[in-house]
Amino acid sequence: MAGTGTTPTKTPGEVVWWDRNPLPGKESGLAETDVFYVGVAPPASLDPGLVEAVASVAARDVFGTRVILASKIPRIVGRYGSLQEAEAIAGKLRPLGLVAVVCGQTELCRPSPARFRGHTMKVGEGGITFWDRRGQSRLVEANSVLLVLRGTARTPVQTETAKTKTQLNLAATVVTGGIPITRKVVEKSSSESLKMEDFVRAFDRTSSEPVVEVFQNDFDYRCLGEKKGFSSQENINVIAGEFRRAFPGAVFDSRLTARFKADVPFATPEEETEINGKLIYLCLRAATPR
Repeated sequence: MAGTGTTPTKTPGEVVWWDRNPLPGKESGLAETDVFYVGVAPPASLDPGLVEAVASVAARDVFGTRVILASKIPRIVGRYGSLQEAEAIAGKLRPLGLVAVVCGQTELCRPSPARFRGHTMKVGEGGITFWDRRGQSRLVEANSVLLVLRGTARTPVQTETAKTKTQLNLAATVVTGGIPITRKVVEKSSSESLKMEDFVRAFDRTSSEPVVEVFQNDFDYRCLGEKKGFSSQENINVIAGEFRRAFPGAVFDSRLTARFKADVPFATPEEETEINGKLIYLCLRAATPR
C-alpha cells in the first residue's frame, strides 16, 4: 500500500495525526511550539441555539459564527497557542453535534516536499498504478482511498510590462532656444493575475497528505488511449472519472473547484486551496467510521 513508513502521533481526543515527512527533530507536524486551529464541518441544519452555543464556546460573536457554520466547506472557528487549549475547545463542540478537528499550522499550511505527483497511470483490477516524472511508481489500491478531492489550484503570477513614451526634454529645449526636443522614456509596471489549474487528489486514512495527485498541465494523457480528449480540461475530467470508478468506496468532493477564502492570516491563494483541502479531509476522516 502507498504511503508506508508513516509515524502516528496521537493527540487527546478522537483524532490520530500522521505526518509522512516529519520536520527534523520533530515526531510529527504537530509541534509544541505550533499554532493550533479548531475546524468544524458545516452542520446539517443551522438553528439559532446551535449558533449561540458555538459562539459561546469559541468566544466569537454570533453573526460571525453564523457565517462560519453556514459555509459550504469546513471552516476554522478558533486559533490557539497550545494543543491542550485547542483540544479543550474541540471537546466542547463535539457534544453539540459538530464534527470538530484540531490541526497545527505546520500541517495545515505546509505541503510535503515529497508529495507524489502522477505523470502517467494505468488502471488495473486492484486500483491504479501511477508513475511520476522520475519513473517512480506507486500503486494506490482500490479499497484504500477515503477521499477523492477535485479542485482548482490558483497560483499568483506577476507580469511586468514596459511602455515607451515620448516626453518633452525641457533642458534640451531651453538650450536650443525653444526648439522642442523630445526624449523616449520607458515606464515599467507590474500586475498580478491568477493561473488556474485543475487537480485531482486521492487520500487514504493515514495522512492529510494525498497518496497521489494529478495536475491538469503536468500529465501525459496518452495513457488514456481512446478516452483521450482534445483539451487538458476534457482530459482532467476523464482522470477524475477514472478515480471515481477505480476507488468506489471513496467520497468524491469537488467543492474546491470554487474559491473559498481560508481562515488563516495572510494565506496566499495557493495556501487557501491547501488549507481548505486538508480541512475537508480531516473532517471527513473524523466523521467516517473505520
